[in-house]
Amino acid sequence: MTMTDGFGLRPGAGPARSSSVRLGSLVYEQLKERLLEGVYAAGERLQVEALKTQFQVSKQPVMEALRRLSGEGLVEIIPQVGCQVCSYPAQEVDDFFRLFGGVEGTIAEVAAARRTDAQLQRLVLVEDRIASLRAVTDPERRSHGYRVHNREFHAVVHEMAGSEVMATTSRRMWDLSDFLINTTGIPTPLSEALDRRHADHQRIVEALRARHGAAARREMESHIAGTVDIIRLEARAAGLAAHGGS
Repeated sequence: MTMTDGFGLRPGAGPARSSSVRLGSLVYEQLKERLLEGVYAAGERLQVEALKTQFQVSKQPVMEALRRLSGEGLVEIIPQVGCQVCSYPAQEVDDFFRLFGGVEGTIAEVAAARRTDAQLQRLVLVEDRIASLRAVTDPERRSHGYRVHNREFHAVVHEMAGSEVMATTSRRMWDLSDFLINTTGIPTPLSEALDRRHADHQRIVEALRARHGAAARREMESHIAGTVDIIRLEARAAGLAAHGGS
């Protein structure tokens, strides 16, 4: 399979069904990335015909991708109406980040007991990349760079815990977290919060370094739960109502 450009996809050789499945996976991956990057706003309609044109595919791969994304809580398929980007009320966003903080806190607590020195060193290197973003003046680069390196940071913590069940459960929650952050309408979410996020990460690293499980859990939960407050402050500054307001 070859991607012809940022949108168009071209099927490879093989049976039609197999080709369609592969195309559906490619459309899913690219459409999901757009959703996580905030290309579409919460509640925005997704037109199947427009997506067919953009990806240069038939209807079937697009519908397959939308069904998978619906199962992940990123889009909503409304029978006889169409498809739209999910929009969550403020209370559900609060509830999600409380739950997410608890999960990530548990993973950090386990990681403190199981981590290796090599893993800790890799975590420090990833955090150094986040720290360097503070000197970047372009808000878009700061925002996107933080999203990428932040996922790397937490992926290393998951690796420290050494639990595939925990990591798999958390990955889906990370996707929803990125989605909720980037569909607020804020042009460059978290770009002005890098000092605070870096300080959070430093405290998490130190707790992991000391193998202090309770501290690692506490700092991680606070870090995740604090995301909501930052996003709402940024939304108010931009004159927006983030996911229904506070």
